[in-house]
Amino acid sequence: MLPLNVRGEPAPYPQGPFREVNVSIRFIAASQLPTPWATFTLHGFQEESTGKEHVVLTLGDVTTSEPVLARVHSECLTGDALFSMRCDCGYQLQEALKRIADEGRGALLYLRQEGRGIGLLNKIRAYALQDTGADTVEANERLGFGADQRRYDICVPMLDHLGISALRLMTNNPRKVEALSRDGVRIHERLAITTGRNPFNEHYLTTKVGKLGHMMALDDFTPASDVDIERDA
Repeated sequence: MLPLNVRGEPAPYPQGPFREVNVSIRFIAASQLPTPWATFTLHGFQEESTGKEHVVLTLGDVTTSEPVLARVHSECLTGDALFSMRCDCGYQLQEALKRIADEGRGALLYLRQEGRGIGLLNKIRAYALQDTGADTVEANERLGFGADQRRYDICVPMLDHLGISALRLMTNNPRKVEALSRDGVRIHERLAITTGRNPFNEHYLTTKVGKLGHMMALDDFTPASDVDIERDA
């Protein structure tokens, strides 16, 4: 089945030939994780070649053939844990967990690839360049990195372990959909996730659209004040 866009129409994402995935990830353990929205099951995994640790939160039975509501979320310490308003990451994380809880079934893959893959300390260096006027893409490139160095092949063995065969993916990022599709993940539907707009991240969001091709518009966003954790903008 071809993946669908947010309106349920066929989307131009490749479904083959698939790229061979050559990554070894080991399942470590699973436990219950109560959150403000639901009690999820937390599954821990480790990349054997790098030692990097990743987790997947699941809710309900995700092993059926019905596509699973899911988000593939790359770690953002500043946004997810420190409540930064420079980006929309923490807002997207909360929104995804709320949607999964409302549906009663879903998965959130939390990948440890901070700063679009450049690492936490390099991200802080990029922030310093942004403080002087660079956008997120320019800052990464001035540091010698690509605009987005994340990888998504690491999702494949984790999804296989969990018995998840198809996703209804919450993302605005077409590159993410294309990469997952090339790696053999079946994307049944793309669902926009537009929340957390505030005065500190409007330029960041505009850069996502203009330079990274994200499928969204600023007018689509709900304000940061709509997120459960109140933050003064």
